[in-house]
Amino acid sequence: MGSRVRDFGVRSPYDKVGGLFYFGRMLDKIRSHCKGELPLEYEVNLGKGFDEKCATFLRVLESCFGMGRRPSEGEIYMWNEFMRKRGWNDELSEALESQKKKEAMLSRSEIQTMFQFIDADEGRLVNDKHINGYWRSKYGRTGNGVPAKE
Repeated sequence: MGSRVRDFGVRSPYDKVGGLFYFGRMLDKIRSHCKGELPLEYEVNLGKGFDEKCATFLRVLESCFGMGRRPSEGEIYMWNEFMRKRGWNDELSEALESQKKKEAMLSRSEIQTMFQFIDADEGRLVNDKHINGYWRSKYGRTGNGVPAKE
């Protein structure tokens, strides 16, 4: 990510669609890519990393063959917790520190997860208001207008 990449119509990873963190962001990136508007920095990783995890979680390929399913509330909760904490004391911690160093954010101790880094890198505030499902962005209230049960 680069500090030169700012608002190009891709929502925060904390904004929920269908109750899920990150899914709306992935859809926004796909739409932006289809219009030829996705910055190159994002295009090189399209379908990788969190995109791949999300597609795998939702069994997107299986869905194409008519075998998809709707995750249960419990599965959605597990997904959201897993994604929300990525980079915090896990195998992505080193990559997070590397990205923070690259973008001159090492002194930003409030950035402890990849989601927080993404928001900071794209010029959004880094705080914990989104965790309770009340974070407002230009896309409206997260959680499809319903406070999260987290």
